Amino acid sequence: MSLLIDYANNTLTPPEPIPSLMQGPRFSPFSGELLSAPSLEPWLNQVPLREGQKTARARQMIYRAGEILDGVPVICDGWAARVCRLSNGRRQILSFILAGDLVSTNAVFAGHLRFFVEAITAVRYSYYGRADLGQRLAAQPAVVRALLSACLAEKEEIDRLATDLGRRRADERVARLFLNLRERLDVRGLVRDQSFAIPLRQQHIADATGLTPEYVNRVIGAFRHDGLIEIDRGTLKIVNLIQLQRVADAA
Repeated sequence: MSLLIDYANNTLTPPEPIPSLMQGPRFSPFSGELLSAPSLEPWLNQVPLREGQKTARARQMIYRAGEILDGVPVICDGWAARVCRLSNGRRQILSFILAGDLVSTNAVFAGHLRFFVEAITAVRYSYYGRADLGQRLAAQPAVVRALLSACLAEKEEIDRLATDLGRRRADERVARLFLNLRERLDVRGLVRDQSFAIPLRQQHIADATGLTPEYVNRVIGAFRHDGLIEIDRGTLKIVNLIQLQRVADAA
């Protein structure tokens, strides 16, 4: 089971179960967003997933950089991460992949990817057939628009990461990560009273922000001390959203 450090008592506590989005009837497989616009409806009937799903345990590799892709993978349940691994064993988490997200929009056009995909929690995933998806893109303008939106969102994530790692302070990086996850989970209906499950280890947060686990510990401890967040049993609650946005330079 994936765990989150409880900084109040320095213990590891299991998060609450994360609801499955793929069970719901109104779901956009590309973006993971609950459907609110009729223009996205074609995804439900026009881009079917292959039959059957694969599973991965927490910390298991779902995809290795350079491997030939058998279709376009999509996460159906759980959390995963796009990971760049260095020869000395260090790694950078490029972004987290949530239920409903494509592993990468690049997989629509390329037969392989240059990064690894690692399961953060237990994960279920499936594939779109690339040939079938290409036919749907040619015939369905709404599908093209959804793909373009996903491509732009992925590029914006990389741009934000480059800026965060290059120019932002440690507290800004961690605050922006929490706010980004809150925004993505809120679209999925998984944020309640500014609280959401966050099944990340201290090391995950460090690898996503370019910090050491010890530095992450100090930053989150300061956030808790200042009344910005609370962490309890794998759930993060943003207590003071406006102040956290100010810290993140996101207002």
